[in-house]
Amino acid sequence: MPIKRVTMQDIADACGLSRNTVSKVFNNRGAVPPPTRSLILQKAKELGYGIPGQPDSPPQSFPVPGPAEGNSIALLTCNMPVDYHFGTYFVTAFTDQICRAGYTLKMFELSGDELRQKRLPPHFSLNQTAGIVGIELFDRKYMDFVCALGLPTIFVDGPAYSGLDLLPCDIILMENWASNIAVISHLASLGAKYIGFCGDKEHCCSFSERWMGYKLGLQLSGLPLDEKLCITEPDSSPYNNPDWLISRFDRMPRLPDAMVCANDYLAVHVMNALKKKGLSVPDDVMITGFDGTSQSALVEPPLTTVQIPSIDIGRMAAETLLSRIRNPALPYSWTHVRTTPVWRRSTQGKK
Repeated sequence: MPIKRVTMQDIADACGLSRNTVSKVFNNRGAVPPPTRSLILQKAKELGYGIPGQPDSPPQSFPVPGPAEGNSIALLTCNMPVDYHFGTYFVTAFTDQICRAGYTLKMFELSGDELRQKRLPPHFSLNQTAGIVGIELFDRKYMDFVCALGLPTIFVDGPAYSGLDLLPCDIILMENWASNIAVISHLASLGAKYIGFCGDKEHCCSFSERWMGYKLGLQLSGLPLDEKLCITEPDSSPYNNPDWLISRFDRMPRLPDAMVCANDYLAVHVMNALKKKGLSVPDDVMITGFDGTSQSALVEPPLTTVQIPSIDIGRMAAETLLSRIRNPALPYSWTHVRTTPVWRRSTQGKK
């Protein structure tokens, strides 16, 4: 009986990698992280790849891994995390964890052209990169492009709705549904009957899930959904402009009893707009945010929010990526991290 020949595809399937990645190793083209290279070579030997006379086989001498390469982790983002963003603490914790493992972090803020043309920044070096973390990166086509590089990759959050399906990488998300359902229930217990939502529900996965949690929370509390009480224009709209927000409130059929905002940044700007309009928070309108930024406790009145464990997510993302670097064949993981509502004076009930 003839012996079935072993192909690069067989090795790729056994390693849980693409054939392209395996081909790079045997044809010495492109950068492949050392752990991935070692895994491929070991699996090739186990399967008997390279037996004389087999088609699609390399020479008897397997390529020898070069000197240690890929000593940095690349952070790719469209918007570098700053104040009013959970990513500020995420980056600090993530960096600390990977530095302890001997890696350095290089941060790259993608330009519009790089995003549209699906290319890396000019100073990005594949040979020096052991892995990639993506944050505030919500373009599915660009995420596919990053995954195709063949490097260990983890994304924090992602595109709205089903935009994360079947991505060949690790993903870490904060839990968004249950906390917003709890927020709606809390507002209803304080007497709110008409509750609006502020934020672009198409912006990213977390915003869309917060929107869906808001809608389900209304349903479970027996409250009506009136999208005329919601401000859901595209994220590029001037949400930081109080006059623009006031114009949105002015065209509502009635003033909502409460506004559930997609994050703390939006909530603070909504509070400022209502104050400029001569209204009181929480007496006229109760306000809630999401993220649990330090600024949420410093505004007046202090903001009811949902606390994201940013530091823990940073550490977990680093540990997941480091595990992937050590063992590229691990099954991909999707991790949802619990969030917790924090009740403050912006929702103390109406007069």
